[in-house]
Amino acid sequence: MNKLSFATLIALGCSIFIFSECNENKSNAEGNVKDSTAVSATTGNGGFGNQVKWGEHLVAIIGCNDCHTTKKMGPRGPEPDLSLLLSGHPSAMPALDVNRKDLESKGIMATGDLTEFVGPWGVSYAANLTSDSTGLGNWKEDQFIYCMRHGKWMGSPDSRDLLPPMPWQNFAQMSDDELKAMFAYLKSTQPIHNIVPVPEPPVSAMKN
Repeated sequence: MNKLSFATLIALGCSIFIFSECNENKSNAEGNVKDSTAVSATTGNGGFGNQVKWGEHLVAIIGCNDCHTTKKMGPRGPEPDLSLLLSGHPSAMPALDVNRKDLESKGIMATGDLTEFVGPWGVSYAANLTSDSTGLGNWKEDQFIYCMRHGKWMGSPDSRDLLPPMPWQNFAQMSDDELKAMFAYLKSTQPIHNIVPVPEPPVSAMKN
């Protein structure tokens, strides 16, 4: 009887140990799944709450506003005019009054708001990136990605090249997810109707 009781106690103890180990392993496994889910949710959009917020962050840090948003004078000097956010070169702004032939052979000049540039390539203007039809309103996601990957306006192989100072060669290194996030943000922006002038070729290439 004593032997049977002792054996029973040992069996009971082993059962309790095995049961507790199983529960602990199950708890750890569930914790790992929750942790993995939390990490995935955090990193899925670059650590931001959603795709649009991630895109807004990317547009800010790669300097799109430097050229695509006209400037106004603030307390610390020129600053982006947020009422015209990403709307490109103002259509009503007078062209630079410069000797283009001389300038194109010697250097580069830009307007004070950095939306018009004159150089050996001719004249280029910062594009309207807002969601308006005069901006990116009619673009599709695949057009935007092709444009940024290959430096082709409107994302078409047959269209003109993007002109300096647009550093598309740098942006071409971005991942598809990053470019998709940028496009999602740009499509969410306030639409601003602004028809940006078309680029002009160098004076040397113009017909007399």
